[in-house]
Amino acid sequence: MKLSCNAEEILEALWIAVEEKRLPALDPQYAGIPLDDPAYRELAERALIEIRQGMIYFRPEGREEGRMTIRRHRLAERLMMDVLNIRGDDGNHQACQFEHLLNEGVDVKVCTMLNHPTTCPHGNPIPPGECCHKARADGDLGVVPLTEFKSGQEGEIAYIQTDDNKKMQKLMAMGVLPGNRIILTQAYPSYVFRVGYSEFAIDTNLAKEIFVRK
Repeated sequence: MKLSCNAEEILEALWIAVEEKRLPALDPQYAGIPLDDPAYRELAERALIEIRQGMIYFRPEGREEGRMTIRRHRLAERLMMDVLNIRGDDGNHQACQFEHLLNEGVDVKVCTMLNHPTTCPHGNPIPPGECCHKARADGDLGVVPLTEFKSGQEGEIAYIQTDDNKKMQKLMAMGVLPGNRIILTQAYPSYVFRVGYSEFAIDTNLAKEIFVRK
């Protein structure tokens, strides 16, 4: 059964306290959720945490659940800020809402799309998943900028990463849309690619903003 949002928030705070700040336990006042909240009972009944003398401690099963919870949160931050370009407080708020939707399997797809990032936008570590270990072992780069392609390589467009609406409109007019196939036919002096039956030339700066799945 999926945990409630408050329960996941508590696990995140506990993970940061124990694993990153190296504290033995979490003081509830720093979790932002009062100790009489039902989420604590929910976690205790599932043997994920225990509360002793007013402090919150991980149980062994809870440590892994906390690890995956903080992973989903930081992947959601990456998705919101890097791909959807939602930044600042709004980006953080949207990431908090979206992380609860990243059930098992969905987080793997998001992680792969983002090319298995190691840190969140704030520089905090993202705990690696099985998909990250496998990709590194296989040498699979996942999603990369078009500038990482060599002439003749073909892939699927994953997303466009730009803050400039004019650039976005220009690329979309070329058919650079998520899901479309793209073939790089030339990498120097400009990047020449083919989408469908049309061929286009762009500079390096614009090519860096097209992310492709090999």
